[in-house]
Amino acid sequence: MTEENATDTLFEFPCQFPIKALGKTSATLNIVIIEIVSRHVDDIHETAIQSKPSKGGKYTAVTITIEATSKQQLDAIYQDLTDCTEVIMAL
Repeated sequence: MTEENATDTLFEFPCQFPIKALGKTSATLNIVIIEIVSRHVDDIHETAIQSKPSKGGKYTAVTITIEATSKQQLDAIYQDLTDCTEVIMAL
């Protein structure tokens, strides 16, 4: 098995893939997360974006369903999300 094959994924690309990010509720959280994902995805439909506040309202979970084209694309999105100070967790 080569090094390249060791990083293969069980996903078949392209595929629909939900990107989930959690952060403290703020006026800019959705905008920041959408901007980060937009760097790696050609077109994000408004209907693909869902935002849900936590029970107490302190945190917000944002889910953006994209058409993922590769493992490298997903890795880059998650790296940018985890590098962002407004994002507490990316799933």
